[in-house]
Amino acid sequence: MRTTFNSKQIKNKLTPVQILAGGFFVLILLGAILLTLPIATVDRVSTNFIDAFFTSTSAVCVTGLVVVDTGTYWSMFGKTVIITLIEIGGLGFMSVATLFFLLLGKRITLKERMVMQEAMNYFSLQGLVKMARYILIFTFSVQLAGAAILSIQFIPEYGPLKGIGYSLFHSISAFCNAGFDLMGNFTSITKYSGNPLVMITITVLVIVSGLGFFVWTDIYNYKKNRRLTLHSKIVLTMTAILVVGGAILMFIFEYNNPDTIKNVPAGEKILSSVFASVTPRTAGMNSISTDAMTNAGKFLTMILMFIGGSPGSTAGGIKTVTAGVLILTLKSFVKGKEDVEAFGRRINRETVFKAVVIMLISLLLVIVSTLLLSVTESNADFEMIFFEAISAFGTVGLSMGLTPKLSLGGKLIVAIAMYCGRVGPLTVALALGNKKRKGAIRYPEDKILVG
Repeated sequence: MRTTFNSKQIKNKLTPVQILAGGFFVLILLGAILLTLPIATVDRVSTNFIDAFFTSTSAVCVTGLVVVDTGTYWSMFGKTVIITLIEIGGLGFMSVATLFFLLLGKRITLKERMVMQEAMNYFSLQGLVKMARYILIFTFSVQLAGAAILSIQFIPEYGPLKGIGYSLFHSISAFCNAGFDLMGNFTSITKYSGNPLVMITITVLVIVSGLGFFVWTDIYNYKKNRRLTLHSKIVLTMTAILVVGGAILMFIFEYNNPDTIKNVPAGEKILSSVFASVTPRTAGMNSISTDAMTNAGKFLTMILMFIGGSPGSTAGGIKTVTAGVLILTLKSFVKGKEDVEAFGRRINRETVFKAVVIMLISLLLVIVSTLLLSVTESNADFEMIFFEAISAFGTVGLSMGLTPKLSLGGKLIVAIAMYCGRVGPLTVALALGNKKRKGAIRYPEDKILVG
């Protein structure tokens, strides 16, 4: 008896996390195919598939690591493909699919809602479509506002058409925490380090998007509810600590560094320090040379890259809430408390366990990536390799100059790290594993020595 499976049957057999992980991979492949076309480059030559695949992965995973210079290598068509991939990758392909479903009047099924829930890191299925609609409206509004402000600088500098294009590209790239830029020669936005309009606009776009979709909704409903959820309180607290604390430490570390901020005015010192604190989580643009930083500045950048943004946002990393829960767990253990508490609330054990698992998987991913890159890029300094591995996992896009020099094996390793970082280490693990199920047998408890 012959059995046939159509696409609907296959889809029903897949879990939401598998659909999510597979959807990102299909999007990457489509982007890579488009970028291999001769029309995608300035010189009208076909790009080899590995470089196109790497660029597509970096765009969909909103990272910003590039093996060819975005501003000078890609044509208008290529840049349009890249910014489209960034937008879809940043919002999540399910959010964009929801937009098309709504425009076409198509009913969104329970399976599709479950995938949306996984993609948005939302608590329940209730109100998902309404939230997706709000996210899309809010996103496009903020991006257009950012582009309008940036056009004040870019239109006089580049002319009306190019200026508008640059404004839209960099506003979307900053909001999606992508790290791509069109300035040319791998310089990022270092030429605007003393320009408050450009620096502040990009900083605000990065912070707003890095808070996460759920926090936006919570803040929007604050007038009606007169309270914030525990999730939003932890996100806002951790974000404030990382931004302010990171800026202060970066200012101290780089104050006497002649290659970064020593010889610039006081205002520019502060602006660059704040920018260097915000963009590693995980926008990837830089106003000062990353490889010219002090060792302390580089290490601080690595820490910020590893933590990243918040759950349900366009950012990568282990996320602010994960870091917050781990810190609160340590605090409870030191104080001898049985429960992990924050803001007068108790955090359930499953959340604590999940935070520990995410941390361990993330560390393992960075360690394995570093180890493999140490083999494929044997001529590179370990510092550059370690920095590259964390940047790829955190979907940051900052580099100490190693990315354009990567070997074939190195490109594939970094591409996989970017993919895992964007989809989420826990999502990837669940997608490759079996469905969660409770064991029928519960073994007796015993003790072991640790520490």
